[in-house]
Amino acid sequence: MINDPVGDLLTRIRNAQLRGLSKTHSPASKLRGWVLDVLQSEGYIRGYSRVEEGGKAQFDIELKYFDGTPVIQKIKRVSKPGRRVYSSVDELVPVRNGLGISILSTPKGVMSDNAARAANVGGEVLAQVY
Repeated sequence: MINDPVGDLLTRIRNAQLRGLSKTHSPASKLRGWVLDVLQSEGYIRGYSRVEEGGKAQFDIELKYFDGTPVIQKIKRVSKPGRRVYSSVDELVPVRNGLGISILSTPKGVMSDNAARAANVGGEVLAQVY
């Protein structure tokens, strides 16, 4: 049983990139799919696909590298099950002066901080990527 599915997803991506793997797997869920959609649209991963293995759905995540180094330098969970972190649209600060993104869960769906500013919504800050 996994208590923090988003934290588990981010850890799987981080560990796979530390080992230099081109792909990694993660159990499938709607929230993980939405987070992967944001990572793909922002260019941090090549893509992902949903696969049925042994009767259970999984995501096959294709990681992205540039000149042999991972595109994701750091990926960290901000809001955790023990301490939720929320931010209004006015309080959203750029990650590394705009070189990174925050992934937010808003009433309009899971989106990056730039999309949340454009939609003028705040929400729970799930993770930061740069």
